[in-house]
Amino acid sequence: MTIAMSRRRLLGGLSVCGAALVCPSWVLAASQVRATSAEAFQAITREAWIYAFPMLMHYQTMEKQVLNPAAKAYVGGFNRFRHYSSLYTPQNREIVTPNNDTPYSWAWLDLRSEPQVLSVPAVSAERYYVHQLVDQYTHNFAYVGVLSTGREAGDYLVAGPDWQGPTPPGIKAVLRSETQIVMILGRTALESAEDLPAVRELQQQYRLRGVHEYLGTAPPPAAAAIAWQAWNSQTGLGPGCIAQLNQILTLCPTVPSEQALRARFARIGIVPGQAFDPAALSTAQLQALLAGIQQAQAEMKAAGAKVRTTLGLFGNREAMHNNYLNRALGAAMGIYGNSVEEAFYTGSQRDNQGQPLVGGRRYRLRFAPGQLPPASEFWSLTLYDLPDRQLVANLIDRYCLSSRDHLQPDADGGLTLLVQSTAPEVPSNWLPTPQDGAFTLILRLYGPEQQVIEQHWQMPAVEIAPA
Repeated sequence: MTIAMSRRRLLGGLSVCGAALVCPSWVLAASQVRATSAEAFQAITREAWIYAFPMLMHYQTMEKQVLNPAAKAYVGGFNRFRHYSSLYTPQNREIVTPNNDTPYSWAWLDLRSEPQVLSVPAVSAERYYVHQLVDQYTHNFAYVGVLSTGREAGDYLVAGPDWQGPTPPGIKAVLRSETQIVMILGRTALESAEDLPAVRELQQQYRLRGVHEYLGTAPPPAAAAIAWQAWNSQTGLGPGCIAQLNQILTLCPTVPSEQALRARFARIGIVPGQAFDPAALSTAQLQALLAGIQQAQAEMKAAGAKVRTTLGLFGNREAMHNNYLNRALGAAMGIYGNSVEEAFYTGSQRDNQGQPLVGGRRYRLRFAPGQLPPASEFWSLTLYDLPDRQLVANLIDRYCLSSRDHLQPDADGGLTLLVQSTAPEVPSNWLPTPQDGAFTLILRLYGPEQQVIEQHWQMPAVEIAPA
């Protein structure tokens, strides 16, 4: 799933350096940039842009969901849930690569004044749900859900980096964030349209409370208001990104493994809370800044063309090993993807002959006996158009096939899924395609088994169906 920006818009945004020289309105002082050679300035900029990219995309989402009440995606402010309980259709275009497997529940937490308590209900053995906790680096630093914390009811304390209080009674675990702002992305499994009322009832039982409310004590002093910068999609990925990053970093205390990195970034003006004005740079520095951004963009595009699965793109800091390129690729390919222990994403845009998948042709995806997607919860295959990565309208309003569907197995125990625009003889196994135009298939495994994590299982190639 990618929020707010399609791949086409994203790649278009990677070439806005020239337009990005407009100085953000919040800048009140000239940049404080150390004397740095043009060569070093470019190298540091390349490194910093890749480091910052997922944080900037994350900020873009935050602005729409909690800072702009006029935005369609507005959730109502910090420390509250907004639940999405409708099936996605081709008319829903606010996010890309949406799914109808797990309706979303969104919340953003401001942990500066106190921790928040996330409460979840007990669920049946057949119900899957998960709450993915994401910090401002876009690390998946914690999970609450059936695979991580079980199916029992529970209260979990989400605390910021500076909190030092005692753990309140009744709290099952303290989930510590490296940053002061945390996003929660909840997913609740949906069996069918008839299951929507049960999903909605469950979503209403997800609860957020400040720790003072949980304990029944007086509220703490409110945190100081923040003059958040507006996100400009035309300039935010150009030189203006440094001003935006400097504000984001005020809520991200330096971790030990990044001390040298932050010191290096300071040489080009990346300092938490410091103003940055590209117009104050020398001609050589400005040229180096632009060249470094362009170099980073080219590096990401080249690396992104080789990505086939989400392995290594999502996780906590320990799992990511401070691999900032992989973290950026994850944000570009599908920000807020789950860690592989929770879900695995793969797919294809090409057939077994290396040609792009296009509407009007007949394809099949066959899982040999014993080779069905190994997932403890369920799996699903969804089709999206390209380049927008949206659901595609079809006559039977079917946008995915899932292990929860009544699929007809092959005579040998395998399973063949039919991907084409016209109805086949086995309609239960049919995933409709557009009449023309390119498309992509995304296979999601919820609760992937160890053979997936260890890369001993791969999605089979999409074959051209025999005439």
